[in-house]
Amino acid sequence: MFQVVIGIGILLIVLILFMLFRIGTLLDVVKGSGQKTVTKSNKVNALLFFVFLILGFGSIFVYSYVYFDDYNIPLASEHGADTDFLFWVTMVITGVVFFITHILLFVFPMKYSYNEKRKALFFPENHKLELIWTVVPAIVLSILIFSGLKVWGEITSKAPEDAEVIEVMGQQFAWTPRYPGADNKLGEFDYRLISVDNKMGVDFSDEGSYDDFIPREIHLPKGKPVLFKIRARDVIHSVFAPHFRVKMDAVPGMPTSFHFVPTKTTQEMRNETENPEFNYELACAEICGRGHFAMRMIIVVDTPEDYEKWKSEQMSLVAQNETLFGLVPDDKKELAIIKGKVEVKEEVVTESSEEEIIETEENLEEAQASL
Repeated sequence: MFQVVIGIGILLIVLILFMLFRIGTLLDVVKGSGQKTVTKSNKVNALLFFVFLILGFGSIFVYSYVYFDDYNIPLASEHGADTDFLFWVTMVITGVVFFITHILLFVFPMKYSYNEKRKALFFPENHKLELIWTVVPAIVLSILIFSGLKVWGEITSKAPEDAEVIEVMGQQFAWTPRYPGADNKLGEFDYRLISVDNKMGVDFSDEGSYDDFIPREIHLPKGKPVLFKIRARDVIHSVFAPHFRVKMDAVPGMPTSFHFVPTKTTQEMRNETENPEFNYELACAEICGRGHFAMRMIIVVDTPEDYEKWKSEQMSLVAQNETLFGLVPDDKKELAIIKGKVEVKEEVVTESSEEEIIETEENLEEAQASL
């Protein structure tokens, strides 16, 4: 509150000084000293330009020094080192150009403020100068762009065969991840199958979907490639995991993907940051509606052993929801029971004869033994 009051006070002082300057200018006009007014006004404006230059650059340096860690957060992925290197190279090049051009921009008004003894010069053209400021930026930008395309191509190309596949779907206003089960194969989906229970539109006629599961938080294995298959259910969202340097739009009707390798577990990052409450998170970087601010999900990076243990403890969609199990075709229900580890209730088989029950149990045991 005290800072707000100080800010308002500074603003009022600036406004008072501006009004006093305007009053002085108007008095000069009334007195008929027009030329004097122009000269005085130009000098004051030139001085204000220079003051703004000093205050502006000073603010940039102070802010960058104090809050440097906020936009240089710890890195937790392999490709992130290349991304950070390109970022800082770009910042240095554009920063140097920015400072040079703005110093000239604000110094020139002081140097060339109105002087009745100075005559303006006219330069019709300068081909050499035009060639320099066209070719040099073109070369520099080409180097930056093609370097970025190389890294972008690596992380959006085909993922390694052993990559963990995770489907991430954005919707207003939440993320929903879907994992394949033991077969490491995601079942097919169709947006026309989306319903209250089947919120990802999973096609349960596809045998690959019977062991798929949807957890409450995203888990990733350290040191192993991870492939995010990204899609959106309603509007454009953006998958953003800053510590992994992952950012990819989720566009309705246009699946996208991004693969990376996590390098630090959640516990290792907590030790590094000395923050026992640290958590990786998946956020939405695209303003997608009124609840955009709440579109966040926890990401946990485990050791490979802990990750496999966590996966084995998850319950499949068909085992978790009777309605989804009911979407499985009748001729594939037995396979869904086996792959999805569905507990068959007694009433489901009460109408079967004793011989049929024994035969079904034998078939289940043989199928489980073969798996």
